[in-house]
Order: sequence, then C-alpha cells, then structure tokens
Amino acid sequence: SDVPGTFRELLGGGEVDAERIRSARILYLEGYLFDRPEAKAAFRQAADIATKAGRQVALSLSDPFCVDRHRPEFLKLIKESVDILFANETEVISLYETANFDAAARQVQTDTKLSALTRSEKGSVILSAGRSIAIPAAPVAKVVDTTGAGDLYAAGFLFGVATGKDHEAAGRLGSLAAGEIISHLGARPEVKLAELAREQGLLG
Repeated sequence: SDVPGTFRELLGGGEVDAERIRSARILYLEGYLFDRPEAKAAFRQAADIATKAGRQVALSLSDPFCVDRHRPEFLKLIKESVDILFANETEVISLYETANFDAAARQVQTDTKLSALTRSEKGSVILSAGRSIAIPAAPVAKVVDTTGAGDLYAAGFLFGVATGKDHEAAGRLGSLAAGEIISHLGARPEVKLAELAREQGLLG
C-alpha cells in the first residue's frame, strides 16, 4: 500500500467491507488489531454485520499482551458477539486471570459457544456445549519456527467448520496445518495442505 503506516495502525470503520462479510460463512477477527479505539469500533461493526446476516464470528486473541491491555473489552466482545474463539494456553489464562489452564477452560466454556485452545506440544482442546475434545499435536520431526502456527491452526479449524466437518475433524485439520508450518522457516506452507489432509483421511 502507498498509505503510510501498517494495517494495524490504520484499521477502522472504513476498512469494513459489509458485502464481503455478508457473503462469507465466517468472519475472522485477529486480536492483535484491537488496540486503537477505531479498530475496536471496526471489530464491533464487523461482528454486528456478520451476526445480522446469520454468519459466524470467530476471534483469535493473538497475543497475551494485547489481552492484558484490553481484557474487559475482549470479554465483552466474546460474550456478546463471538461464536468461535481461538486462544493459546497463555492467552486464555491471561484472559481469565486464573492460575492454570483447566480453570481458564472452565471459564471459557461458560462464555463461548465453541472454543479451540492450543497448547503447543500438548495439542489442543475443543470446547462446546459442555463437551471437551482433546486433539493431539501433529507429529513433527523437528520444530524449526513457530511463526504462523496459531494462524494456520485457525485456518485449518475454520476450513473444517465451514465445510461441515465435526469439531474433532476440524481440530485435526488445524493441528495438521500448524504442524506443517512449524517444521520449517517462514509462515507459509511448503506443501499443499489439502494433500496432507487427504493423506490423513481428513478430506475426500
């Protein structure tokens, strides 16, 4: 872009594309964009458009420091507007200011319809309607670079949800995508994720 600054600095109501949101199955919001008042308003605006159009709203907390800065507003947004929450272990513990993951998981289960909580080598936990599903981490020969792991997990999980997979299959898709990305440098897959999913029997 020839506009000075980054998208993080510029996110506001002008960047919200109502028609694109209405045409999507799921709106995905990333918490690291939440800092400025204009950005918070844009999040609420986008979530409202999606909800009124019968679409789902997903939020990734993205960063524990961002959670620390905006805890009350994140909690309000989650309780009022979010259908699917993504958080890693550190982020969800920070969100609820609890001593451990299990306590945070109990809290998040009361506040969300569906949550995917990632735990690095421990895999992830999918929480919905009183149900908890443990998803193992995808086996990786060597962890090289964790950049993008959370985003790829969310991408795989949301693909599963959007294509009608059950929550366990969606979690396995997320785990598979995250496992691929941490096996090499950089945040873009080096192999086709669809092929990996087919090899694992997760795609027809």
